[in-house]
Amino acid sequence: MLIRHGESQAQADGMVSGHDTCTGLSDLGRQQAAMLRDRLLATGELSDAEVVYTSILQRAIETGEIIAPAVAEVSPQPECDWCEMHAGEAEGLSYPEYRERYPRHDGPDDPFRRRTPGAETWAEFSVRAGTRLRRIADEHAGQHVVVVGHGGIVGASFVALGDLPIGSGTVITGEVVNTSLTEWRWASGRWRLVRFNDAAHLLPRP
Repeated sequence: MLIRHGESQAQADGMVSGHDTCTGLSDLGRQQAAMLRDRLLATGELSDAEVVYTSILQRAIETGEIIAPAVAEVSPQPECDWCEMHAGEAEGLSYPEYRERYPRHDGPDDPFRRRTPGAETWAEFSVRAGTRLRRIADEHAGQHVVVVGHGGIVGASFVALGDLPIGSGTVITGEVVNTSLTEWRWASGRWRLVRFNDAAHLLPRP
């Protein structure tokens, strides 16, 4: 199960954040995570989780802490492999500053172009995240694994597990809703998508 973090403060402020500048969730992000926790407590969807990972970014760690009461009794394992695409020198910039300082010249999200010094390309990120996703089947065969991470990890899962091209993974990344659930299952020697972008807990109650 892949879970995107709740809205981050950086997201609310419109800035690029990473290892050094992530300050965790916004007030709305904490509300979203609490709504997910309440849903999971009511449904028991993750009560049988045997392994839990988070990225090392504070917004993912905080989301994991909020939903922890509904995710079995497993201590999350933080790993940088689950982090969002590394932003390099763009980290800490507002999005207008980022676009002005590092404009696109060769089309949107060229997977092989390093837009920012020190940043990962989409191709490099897809290899990092995809390699870690593929290892799950070997390291945790038959187990229910939960990863609290980022939209990019969800997008990369469609490349690594769903055999889509990298460009499609970048498009999917932009569609991932905060605190949504995306579930892949290993069955009969292949990965199967069970659900994508499940954020029913955020819908208004009747």
